[in-house]
Amino acid sequence: MIIGLIGIIIPGLPTTPLMILAAACFAKSSQKFYDWIINNKLFGHHVKNYREGKGIPKKSKPIILSTLWIFVLFAVFVAIPTSAPPISKISTLILATIGTIFILNIPNLQNQVD
Repeated sequence: MIIGLIGIIIPGLPTTPLMILAAACFAKSSQKFYDWIINNKLFGHHVKNYREGKGIPKKSKPIILSTLWIFVLFAVFVAIPTSAPPISKISTLILATIGTIFILNIPNLQNQVD
């Protein structure tokens, strides 16, 4: 949850996915923290919609995927040194592809007003 909160301030650090993960953990361990996440004005409605299986807004998917791939391609071509084992670049691309498939398979939220 702390890393997700830091993501509000730091660009590139995903707030909502980390809060979804925190909410899933708190749903089993701390009702107080779970309620705080779900009722948060900034990201609570996103977490709640995802947890209830309603999905994410259709217009969010291109933003999510383009951000994901900008950071992945930056990592592969700039941040990961050429001296690193090739598996580091390959695994980054494979994980990004899996993430892309996951995002595309999340249902589109219906009747969403933003």
